[in-house]
Amino acid sequence: MTLNAVPDTSKSGPLSGILVVDLSRILAGPYCTLLMAEMGARVIKVEPPKGGDDARAYGPFVNGKSTYFASVNRGKESIALDLKSDADRKIFEQLLEKADVVVENFRPGTMEKLGYGWETLHQKYPNLIYAAASGFGHTGPNSKDPAYDMVMQGQGGIMSITGNEGQPPSRVGMSIGDIGAGLYTAVAVNAAIVHRLKTGESTKIDIAMFDCQLALLENAIMRYTVEKEIPGPLGARHPTITPFEAFATSDGSMIIAAGNDSLFIKMCGALGLSDMATNPAYKSNALRQKSQKKLKHEIESVLKTNTTDHWIAVVSKGGVPCGPINNIAQALEHPQVAARNMVVEVPDGSGGTLKLAGNPLKMSAFADPTTRAPAPDLDGDRQAILASLGS
Repeated sequence: MTLNAVPDTSKSGPLSGILVVDLSRILAGPYCTLLMAEMGARVIKVEPPKGGDDARAYGPFVNGKSTYFASVNRGKESIALDLKSDADRKIFEQLLEKADVVVENFRPGTMEKLGYGWETLHQKYPNLIYAAASGFGHTGPNSKDPAYDMVMQGQGGIMSITGNEGQPPSRVGMSIGDIGAGLYTAVAVNAAIVHRLKTGESTKIDIAMFDCQLALLENAIMRYTVEKEIPGPLGARHPTITPFEAFATSDGSMIIAAGNDSLFIKMCGALGLSDMATNPAYKSNALRQKSQKKLKHEIESVLKTNTTDHWIAVVSKGGVPCGPINNIAQALEHPQVAARNMVVEVPDGSGGTLKLAGNPLKMSAFADPTTRAPAPDLDGDRQAILASLGS
């Protein structure tokens, strides 16, 4: 996009007209560029010739192709370039001349070794926004350390508050280290694009997975810095609000989230616990916190008399937030999924389709189609990309 020009939003999204050169692999960087592609940017993956993105080897597979890779790389283009080859470096530099953003998630120092660090690129391509996502960022004593999602969940504190008290450590059930970094990188890139439009200045974005894990800890940090309490795992309950957790019913469990005094009184009414609503020991959230175990026992003594479905209907009618604990199949069958287009179809390359997570970024000015373009084959767009460069 021309410096200080307004992006063309007439086609596929607010980032239409933005060109992203994507050097990233596996998950954090690709998730960032997936979001950018979903918002209309043209994303060209630059992959190593031998094997490409490591995620191409991760299952499950359909007709020999990774659906893991497809889930975060749909709608992108691919060209295989060896950045140690003079001929391929020339092509890469032609891409950079046209690019608005370059995204990479190498270990810090890798791009410098290739001759493509921020200082070099900024001097040669002053319009280029440079986004780097790494384990510990580009500064600090651990900046050169390798990192994977599980390592970051451990070091960043999130695993210490996940799971049940007294049980072995548990990771968050999805890759919150990578996804968190990808989300923060996407936010920063969009902010950098706006900054460039306003000032003409491009910038380097330095996102650390470790930093992102800390940022996602929300009230756990305050509980330590304010109260000097080291939070631990609490299973399925909120650390500072009661009752706000999973409760046993006659056939399973359900969530009740009575997040304030008014909702607590409504919950008591729905469950027929009028004495509980007037009990001085439960008058405020602070008091309820002190009596959390006793309160839970009293609530469950009622809930265990009937089924989860029964009590969800009763508690919902009473105006209290509640719900089941769905498995993945049940979550995808929820009526909101179809209503919000949160499962989309993507060609699998063999005449069939994959069903993948939709785009949660809903914008009134842009369509949200039920289908998406497929993930690219390794080097599958080479000729088209070279043609667009005039090569």
